[in-house]
Amino acid sequence: MAGPTTAQRGAAGRTDAAARPPHIGPGERRIGRRALLILIGVAVALLTAFAVWALYGSSWLRVERVSTTGVEVLTRQEVEAVAAVPVGAPLASVDTDGIEARLRQKLPRIDSVDVVRSWPHGIGLKVTERKPVLLVEKGAKFVEVDAKGVRFATVDKAPKGVPLLELAPDRSASLRRFGSDRLLREAVRVAGDLPQGVAEDTVAVRVTSYDAISLRLTRDRVVTWGSGEDGAVKARVLAALMKAAPRGGHFDVSAPTAPAVSGS
Repeated sequence: MAGPTTAQRGAAGRTDAAARPPHIGPGERRIGRRALLILIGVAVALLTAFAVWALYGSSWLRVERVSTTGVEVLTRQEVEAVAAVPVGAPLASVDTDGIEARLRQKLPRIDSVDVVRSWPHGIGLKVTERKPVLLVEKGAKFVEVDAKGVRFATVDKAPKGVPLLELAPDRSASLRRFGSDRLLREAVRVAGDLPQGVAEDTVAVRVTSYDAISLRLTRDRVVTWGSGEDGAVKARVLAALMKAAPRGGHFDVSAPTAPAVSGS
């Protein structure tokens, strides 16, 4: 059987060549990748520019309102006045750390404050105020002391339910060793360990030395507490003593393993 003619072979070759995809050289592939990278770079740059403009240049994300929560003694107006949030400024540019530092410095009643951005238009001030656990009498006024021993405010009227600190240390080695600030912190420590019922009845915490702390309660009752050590144990023992001898006048828990009660 005769094979294909020369004309037929030429036609078949042309058909196979047409069916194959055109050859793309390495140079053309590099140009294509470069063009794609350029397009991606331009897109990223445009998106970044738009984001910067939206955050800082547009009117979409600017401060329009300030909200304050957590205030009890302080007012929203005085907190916001000290915070001085720049209303109208870009929300992203607000110095939240600076606002927090300013509030804590100028309003010592503030124990902590969180300054948070509330997108798209708000700044929130979440305030936690210090709570007085003791009062130090200062002339006709009272200095409030919190649970950390910080003197944070002077008030004209004693807050209800907060005992007075009677810091009257004798000239002993205890005073020379610990100092009045340490004795104050010990008094705060004792006040924090008191059972709730006893705390509500405590009129004054008296400190004469590190290991000589006593309580003056309502109805002329007295508690000898001793040092601030073993406070939780002393609190439990005192609660039991007062329950067993409700008419007692003097309770001694300075040695909680050998407590005593006397008077009626």
